Amino acid sequence: MPKIYRLLTEDDTSEFCHKVSLALSKGWELHGSPTIAFDATRGVMRCAQAVTKEIEAEYHPEMKLGRQ
Repeated sequence: MPKIYRLLTEDDTSEFCHKVSLALSKGWELHGSPTIAFDATRGVMRCAQAVTKEIEAEYHPEMKLGRQ
């Protein structure tokens, strides 16, 4: 089965946790540890979390990963 990858990003707010939780509820799995960094341009902390998911369809670059 092909595996697809997404990198979820958001400001360091509860919105980031909700974004990751939504992905997990749709069958995505955490891949590695989350990352946090300071965005000096905007003056905010930013979070990132990689997620992966096995899919039955064949991968193609035009697919909307968030809809899988």
